[in-house]
Amino acid sequence: MDLTGVTELSTEDELRELLGHPLPNVVRKERAALHELDRQWLAHSPFCLVATADAQGRCDVSPKGDPAGFTLVLDDRTIVVPERPGNRRADGFRNILANPHVGLIYVIPGRGDTLRINGRARLLRDAPFFDEMIVKGHRPRLAILVEIDEVYHHCSKAFLRSKLWDPQTWTPEEMAPRPVIAQTFERPDDSLEELARYYGPEYARKLYT
Repeated sequence: MDLTGVTELSTEDELRELLGHPLPNVVRKERAALHELDRQWLAHSPFCLVATADAQGRCDVSPKGDPAGFTLVLDDRTIVVPERPGNRRADGFRNILANPHVGLIYVIPGRGDTLRINGRARLLRDAPFFDEMIVKGHRPRLAILVEIDEVYHHCSKAFLRSKLWDPQTWTPEEMAPRPVIAQTFERPDDSLEELARYYGPEYARKLYT
């Protein structure tokens, strides 16, 4: 790649000269514990993104989804995110074992604003409160316990710019369907017909098995 003519930032002073400083209310909204409004947000959110990094700083972002309220609030400084059956790569889990710092963004469908939580995570193999996180018979085999360092709500500019929740902007048919992507990168020996059956209605019925 030719980077001729590229100008790079290398200091925070340069960054601030370009972007300016945040307004006092933007700094002031950061808190160290959950407010009742944060608890309500977690109770209504069915989806979050969990960002982690390993000891060398290599990053990963993993989506987590379940029925709304899947994140268990233990107290104002502690939340728990349950594990569900996945692809077993465990990238984020392995990162947490090496580096406990995590960042989470909680989304509510139709809302442009988000709830952001930063903290330190631990992996739990079992706990009495796992019984409170059973969904369709699936009791988590492990969970991420997060001790909160920072919590705040983020504005909706990114969602408004992207028109994420506007159905008129949705064009999923313009991208290759999941069976094609799977055959290209993951399962080249399977036919598209087999993959279409695999990712069909039966796929959704096996989310917790």
